[in-house]
Amino acid sequence: MSEVEAPIDAPVAGTPAARGWMIPAIIGSAMLMQTLNATVISNALPTMAVALDEDPLRLNLAITMFLLASAVFLPISGWVADKFGAKRIFMAAMVLFALSSAACGFAQNLNQLVLARIFQGMAGAMMGPVGRLVLLRTTPKSELVGAMSVLTMPALLGPVIGPVVGGAIVTFADWRWIFFMNLPIAIVGVALVRAYVPNVKEQDVSPIDWIGILLTGVGLAGLIFGFENVGRGSLPAGMVAGLFLASFTALGLYWRHARNNPHAIIDLSIFRLPTFRASVIGGAFPRIGIGATPFLLAMLLQIGFGLSAFQAGMMTFISAAGALVMKTTAPPILRRFGFRSVLLVNAVIVGLSFMAYGLFKPSTPHWIMLTVLAIGGFFRSLQFTSLNGMAYAEIEQHQMSRASTTSSMAQQLVQSIGIGLAALLLHMLMVAQGQNHMTAATIAPAFVIIGAITFISILFFLPLPKDAGDEMNGRSPT
Repeated sequence: MSEVEAPIDAPVAGTPAARGWMIPAIIGSAMLMQTLNATVISNALPTMAVALDEDPLRLNLAITMFLLASAVFLPISGWVADKFGAKRIFMAAMVLFALSSAACGFAQNLNQLVLARIFQGMAGAMMGPVGRLVLLRTTPKSELVGAMSVLTMPALLGPVIGPVVGGAIVTFADWRWIFFMNLPIAIVGVALVRAYVPNVKEQDVSPIDWIGILLTGVGLAGLIFGFENVGRGSLPAGMVAGLFLASFTALGLYWRHARNNPHAIIDLSIFRLPTFRASVIGGAFPRIGIGATPFLLAMLLQIGFGLSAFQAGMMTFISAAGALVMKTTAPPILRRFGFRSVLLVNAVIVGLSFMAYGLFKPSTPHWIMLTVLAIGGFFRSLQFTSLNGMAYAEIEQHQMSRASTTSSMAQQLVQSIGIGLAALLLHMLMVAQGQNHMTAATIAPAFVIIGAITFISILFFLPLPKDAGDEMNGRSPT
């Protein structure tokens, strides 16, 4: 056999250099394709809407359906990786993502674009959690925060260069190239993963939980699609209510199904762990903001302020640049102050940074906007690095697969809710102000609401013990 298949307790990629930076960097570089695509399309939406003769608010369906497909297919990703090997699934997902990107580029209308984005979402559902699973199983807990910082640094290049590249493409070329550029990234990524990343898989794979997959799929699809259409008038109110009813019923049935089922596709017992619960549920509120912000900023800068896509991209890339800088400083900050203190203080800073975007005016000097965006990106990155690291503090090795899947699914879900909430807020603000078209005054209050939602996370961080997750960052007892 040409690939190494190792049990979870084997010394995979044992050299500190390979374990410390090489494998995380390669996996992160492969995930660059996904993050680059996400940020490029957010900035390109207004231009794409004109080309496809669609309303910009309606075109956000292309983002929402990607996240919907990701959330629906995420529950199976951990089982598939255990069954067939994480490396094989990771490479297959990269190939599917590239092919579906090409289909997006050839789309002639919104329906074709949405269909191709669904296949992209299916591929993305495998790439993120499976890549993270490889890292979790090849890295000791004491090194995990640093390894995750390395993992996310290449992936953060997508948000750094995405707005600029996407803005340049839609301003000076054809928007379809924002999808075609994924093809060379996929080729290089597959080659690197094939050469250097170990194929880690479980020795004993539990039976697949088809009932759980069906119930979670219906529940998440109904929740996201219902949220996408609430208050928008695109579906009858009774149908929207029916979507929510079907969603809550399916999720309730899954809860009953999974309570005493050791093979449930999503292990609900891990939510009893305080660090995992705070990371996933408490972290959902700032992640709603991170889902909504790229969409809202594109609307504010391009429709509200009249900037071109390229100009808007040059403005917003600084936020991701600030996030990239934070990745090098997060581990020492967490070692010095601990997860609980960082999460509490940073939740306030992140919420205020979202609100500050609502103060932008067409007359605001660009250097002030750039400074605020950079600060916001810097502290958001610290918050998410802390949340992602702390999530696995109390997780045992045999739980890693389903913990990674559950965490990824929750992140996709709340980000899609963030985008749907952003579109809903804009619609409601337009109706409240009696306007038929978006203006800067319509968009600005949405940032204030998103920032206020972020503060709810504090309620989940306060009960954590002061030493929560210290094993993850090598922090000495105080």
